[in-house]
Amino acid sequence: METLYLGIDLGGTNVAAAAVDAGGSILSRVSIPTPRGVETVVDTIEQAARKAAAGCGCQLPDFAAAGIGSPGIANPETGIVEYSCNLDFHDVPLAELLSQRLGLEVVLENDANAAALGEFAAGAGKGANSMVAVTLGTGVGGGVVIDRKLFSGFNHAGAELGHFVIEQDGNPCTCGRRGCFETYASATALIRLTRTYMEADSNSLCWTLAGGRLDKVNGRTAFDAMRQGDPTGSRIVEEYLEHLASGLVSIVNIFQPEVLCIGGGVSNEGDALLAPIQKVLDAEDYARNSARRTRLAIATLGNDAGLIGAAFLPLFR
Repeated sequence: METLYLGIDLGGTNVAAAAVDAGGSILSRVSIPTPRGVETVVDTIEQAARKAAAGCGCQLPDFAAAGIGSPGIANPETGIVEYSCNLDFHDVPLAELLSQRLGLEVVLENDANAAALGEFAAGAGKGANSMVAVTLGTGVGGGVVIDRKLFSGFNHAGAELGHFVIEQDGNPCTCGRRGCFETYASATALIRLTRTYMEADSNSLCWTLAGGRLDKVNGRTAFDAMRQGDPTGSRIVEEYLEHLASGLVSIVNIFQPEVLCIGGGVSNEGDALLAPIQKVLDAEDYARNSARRTRLAIATLGNDAGLIGAAFLPLFR
């Protein structure tokens, strides 16, 4: 029988579990709304895990191990979720609790790190030895893999890729600083920038694309307007990409990973996103004259990255 791994993605909204083979293919999956309270959350994870196993004709003892990605500060050495505001977890020994329920070794990791590992092992970074994943969503998240191991700092709170400053005394950030990469490069930042430009140009095509309402603006609005020849849309995209590329070049200069992987909803813009960023990397990457350069890529696994990465946690310790 082939080697199987159980991947669990614990979110504030849903608990997802999947049976994953050694090649990174999902054989079955289950998603259940996330309750509140440690015991009920553990009950729900066990339920999802058993259903995912049954979905591929297996039972829990058929799996080699399990991994779980959790929001918040998750300590893989102790298996404890030290803090998660979304779940109201404080020093919860989640790996131990699940191991007792599932009868399997359980490896814990932060959910963003788990998703980065999934993309590294079975997506855009497959075959590489190092990768940085940057996810452009409500904020800017991601993860760092060095020598095929996740890097998260000595206290497991590192690799906060959205929280280095690219604009001194710039826009306020939710972390308490000003000018963070996240405040200029997230999808939220793109939406905010689009609205600002729209308010200054009542004739912009962005208004039509958003149905005449600022609250209907999304991360695609400016890009769609640009593609249809709208000057304001083009200016929005140009300014957004300047900020995004500035931060990404700094990340490359710090880590020089084999692969820089961009994910999140904004990454769906494909070449409209990659080509301008690559141009800046070619001009500003410290290693731009090296024969070996970081490869820029779009994430390929989408929402499956967290499940696959969680399943592979026992293999990449």
